[in-house]
Amino acid sequence: MQYGMIIDLERCVGCHACTIACRAEWEVPVEFYRNWVFRMGPSMVGDEMASTYYPGLCNHCTEPVCVPECPADPVDMTFTNINTGETTTMEVAATWKDPFDGTVQIDKNRCIGCGACVDACPYNARYVNPALVDDVSEDGKADKCTYCKPRLDAGSIPACVQTCITGARIFGDLDDPKSEVAQYVKKGAKGIEPNGGELGPNSRYFGKKKDIDLLFSSHTPELADLAQVRRRAMLASMVKPAMKKIRNLGLLGVVGALMAKELIEHDSNK
Repeated sequence: MQYGMIIDLERCVGCHACTIACRAEWEVPVEFYRNWVFRMGPSMVGDEMASTYYPGLCNHCTEPVCVPECPADPVDMTFTNINTGETTTMEVAATWKDPFDGTVQIDKNRCIGCGACVDACPYNARYVNPALVDDVSEDGKADKCTYCKPRLDAGSIPACVQTCITGARIFGDLDDPKSEVAQYVKKGAKGIEPNGGELGPNSRYFGKKKDIDLLFSSHTPELADLAQVRRRAMLASMVKPAMKKIRNLGLLGVVGALMAKELIEHDSNK
């Protein structure tokens, strides 16, 4: 099984019902979003005038570039196929791709808030939610669209799909040839692949050629420099524990900075 979403641009009217439903369902801070709708055009595409919308969200990629960049300590996790009851155990960090339904998820309890997965995602579909603070991260936790995983496990559909007034969002199993989403793929629905990579996005778009061309020409992203992402994640994993120790000791200013340097060097030599 691979859950996926089709967005039919011929049906989308840009009403933002999907984005409002998402915010209400997940209490998304006003300055961030799990999904979005951007107006595009009118613009010339070749000899034609095109105007459409870009309803975006996490693509739950077949090869998600965000997952291997998570520096959180891995643990063994057991996954269950809700349809068959089959289970499997695999080692995962704080973000992973579900082996049974293909969704990409985040464990908020283990996320250290370093932002590595945020930086790695070429679609800007992740953010660090500053409202999600705990003893592991005082800066917040990574958040994104989960295809409303709890609703799926309960036999429902994502909130954005349920709320769409024109039926522009279609959800289902891409691996089921009889599903509506699979039929859309047969008709030409496709995902936005980043320049320089093939991630296999499972949120896909269908529409008139001129509208698809406008969307893809305007919003095809570049892959992140993963070497830089890993350096920042490594630094964050060293700095944050050090700064937490300093705050607990009540040290500020130059003394605190020197203490941070010493703690970071100590941690890096372990």
